[in-house]
Amino acid sequence: MNGRTASRLLDWGLLILCNLIWASQFALAKLVQEEMGPIFATLLPMALATICLIPLVRRQRRRSPSPARIGRSDLVRFGVIGIFGQVVAQLGVTWGVGLAPASNAALLSLTLPIATAVMAYLLLGERMTTVRWVSFALAVAGVLQCSGIDWNELRFASGGVVSGNVLIMLGILGSAFYNVYGKKLLHRYSPLEVLLYSYYAVLLCLVPLTLVLEPGSFHGMASFGAKVWFGIALLAGLQYFLSMILFLTVLTRLDAAQAGLSNYLIPVFGVLIAAMILGERLTARMTIGGLVVLASTLLITVYEEHYAPRPRAASEAPP
Repeated sequence: MNGRTASRLLDWGLLILCNLIWASQFALAKLVQEEMGPIFATLLPMALATICLIPLVRRQRRRSPSPARIGRSDLVRFGVIGIFGQVVAQLGVTWGVGLAPASNAALLSLTLPIATAVMAYLLLGERMTTVRWVSFALAVAGVLQCSGIDWNELRFASGGVVSGNVLIMLGILGSAFYNVYGKKLLHRYSPLEVLLYSYYAVLLCLVPLTLVLEPGSFHGMASFGAKVWFGIALLAGLQYFLSMILFLTVLTRLDAAQAGLSNYLIPVFGVLIAAMILGERLTARMTIGGLVVLASTLLITVYEEHYAPRPRAASEAPP
């Protein structure tokens, strides 16, 4: 195994870990909302993650020989990615899962890699190769096989469910926008800096929203039970801190569409988490579907990167 293949396998492993963490978000979001509203349930763990990021970024900038200076244009970009990326993504999902069934959320999450690929094509000019289209088809087939969704029982009729679905879809589009637009900022800033500065924009947006719409949230923190604090700690430490750092680091080496395709693993891991925590039976159908999704992710993250440089290098050779 050469160094390039080993590096891509490492990236693939990190993407799997990220999606495993993200798959737990629905359950954790429901857990913490037992004692707080959706806005504060989004704000509190993100604020804790921000506090953890500040000393890391400061140490990194001190050690850097030429740290990037943040100009006005970059302040605007971090505001855009923080509000239209992080706020829309995290608040949309947190609010939405409180209204829509989990089966609806799992189905809607299938659109995340597709939305990421389309945005990457529109904003970054990334190409849509045959391998990527084949991977999309395999991933959709695998997730549908794994999820075992009963299409006759999906509920999109009631007003609350429709509102939840709309919020989840907005969250998915926000995630896709963050994945793609964040790649542009990674050319100038480190993954830690991109994450921290976008979180600053989140706090500037969510703090006043919490004070206006959920005014008793801060006073209610003293009455939170151990289970809720455990959920907040997992959201802050894993969801908003570790997984985002790992994902942005991988994004510096992979196309946004490639990294985004791994998001098909989210509903797959959601099934596995339900089997382990809730005691739901893991069937042969689910296992086969999970293997198909893993194959599609490996195809896009390892196979394409291993063979794509050859024709690209030839096309870029001087005459």
